[in-house]
Amino acid sequence: MTEVASDERPLVFEDLVRWFDQGSKPASAWRVGAEHEKFVFRLGTHEPVPYEPNGIKALLDGLTRYGWAPIHEGENVIALQRGMANVSLEPGGQFELSGAPLETIHDICEETGAHLQEVKVVADELGIGFLGLGYTPVWRRDQVPVMPKGRYKIMREYMPKVGSMGLDMMFRTCTVQANLDFGSEADMVAKFRTSLALQPIATALFANSPFIEGKPSGFVSARANVWTDTDNDRTGMLDFVFQDGFGFATYANYALDVPMYFVKRGDRYIDVAGRSFRDFMEGKLPELPGQRPTLKDWADHTTTIFPEVRLKQYLEMRGADSGPWSRLCALPALWTGVLYDSAALAAAWDLCKDWKIDDHERLRADVARIGLKAQIAGRSVQDVAKDMVAIAREGLKRRNRLSGGLVDESGYLGELQEIADSGVTPAERLLELYNGPWAGDASKVFEAFAY
Repeated sequence: MTEVASDERPLVFEDLVRWFDQGSKPASAWRVGAEHEKFVFRLGTHEPVPYEPNGIKALLDGLTRYGWAPIHEGENVIALQRGMANVSLEPGGQFELSGAPLETIHDICEETGAHLQEVKVVADELGIGFLGLGYTPVWRRDQVPVMPKGRYKIMREYMPKVGSMGLDMMFRTCTVQANLDFGSEADMVAKFRTSLALQPIATALFANSPFIEGKPSGFVSARANVWTDTDNDRTGMLDFVFQDGFGFATYANYALDVPMYFVKRGDRYIDVAGRSFRDFMEGKLPELPGQRPTLKDWADHTTTIFPEVRLKQYLEMRGADSGPWSRLCALPALWTGVLYDSAALAAAWDLCKDWKIDDHERLRADVARIGLKAQIAGRSVQDVAKDMVAIAREGLKRRNRLSGGLVDESGYLGELQEIADSGVTPAERLLELYNGPWAGDASKVFEAFAY
């Protein structure tokens, strides 16, 4: 019988590895989770919305009419929970839905639509609007309010020590993510390698943040560019994922060497920024003398690592800018089609298996700047994106998960197909408006693209 870690026995390395392995599920139990963030602004003035008064707290309170239960940190409501779904606050008040693990993209679209309808009812009462973009188009960092969450205070103080754009990541970016399961260690490895290599292709397809402080930034994804100098200890393309022998133990060793942010005890976040989890396992943290971590501490620590694909007890796809309602369903559809069908996964790996380690980081930087016009291994990113969308489409058709109208999930890829075929990113469409009918006024995006 496998020994289970408990409070009576200090954690050992094998416990950390086993924690990842416990995420393995048979294919019949695989689910998809979708997350998206959006900027919250005052209707009319387009100003960012503070926690109080008449702001984010009121929005959270108002949503409780729909059966959302408040989650407090001290006196402050900082999140909501309903079933397995959560609504939470990002550092600058970005409003996030972390959806429940669901069986189909139809279910995800229904969940997302219901959420947006609920928040719109409450927001209208407060004179608040929402915008899906990868980077705030006009706000300066010092204009963005600070949310009252303990972990963010610790991160806010640590970020400037390790990169030039970490505070911009915290306060001025929004993303859309998809979370997917694996069946075994070998299946995790295949999915991790393929999705990590292809993450920049998704970045290009979803590139939707061309402005910084009201002006074109020189990037189609200012959000993706921010991640290139946030904190190199915990971000990037993880070369080791592509090396022989990669598995749960490799990732656990990597995570052990990522500096910590905090340890949570009750409602309190204890600042251990820069400390070693290895030292914590030996009871050597000066802030918690003699204390050793629990598996909950390990789970918390894994949430403070920010590579383009993140391993927890599932895999998180982290490479896409937030966008309009129509593209919120497209991201989980794309990755479900690629990763949940064995033939699609093999075909997707064929697209990228010969790319060199150096190619990965260069491609990540290039797509932030020029999107689908970037090149990789003698091909345009546009051509790779066309292939990737086609592979996902076939994967979804073979999955054959039908809606009530007997339609499969491949229809959710329609907008991505148009982007790939045209070679024009959403960001470039925004720049066309900026240089044309908007007459150089980036704030027009609040009226044209609010939810």
